Amino acid sequence: MNNMSRSKLGLILVTMSILLLTLSACGESPEIEPTATAFEVVVEPTEEAATALTGAEIYGGLCIACHGPAARGVPNLGKDLAVSEFFAESSDAELVEFIAEGRAADHEDNSTGVAMPPRGGNPNLTDEDLAAIVDYVRELVAAAGD
Repeated sequence: MNNMSRSKLGLILVTMSILLLTLSACGESPEIEPTATAFEVVVEPTEEAATALTGAEIYGGLCIACHGPAARGVPNLGKDLAVSEFFAESSDAELVEFIAEGRAADHEDNSTGVAMPPRGGNPNLTDEDLAAIVDYVRELVAAAGD
């Protein structure tokens, strides 16, 4: 075997080793189902990943209309959550309660004059859904500060 072939073989072995180490670091071994032309790796999402995705999906379907894609607010509709003292100083539980109750347009603390409907306008959202939204918005706000 010449040096070029050995280099290629070494690179392939190192790449495969890294892939196997990465997969084993994720916990359980993934199921591998062979197909005629390729291999598909099936990895079940963690509960944390599923929650984050749910928060992003809900935010994207409801909250984004007033608070914008990066939670920076839409003029004359929703607050910029990245600079909101209320958002920054409230606990996750307090924010879940706030979203559950909403805020009337004529509420003394409403500075936009636009109502925030209870549960974002979707009465079917659970407190867990609202907590997922809070988690997701915290991520958006942290990213805005970077």
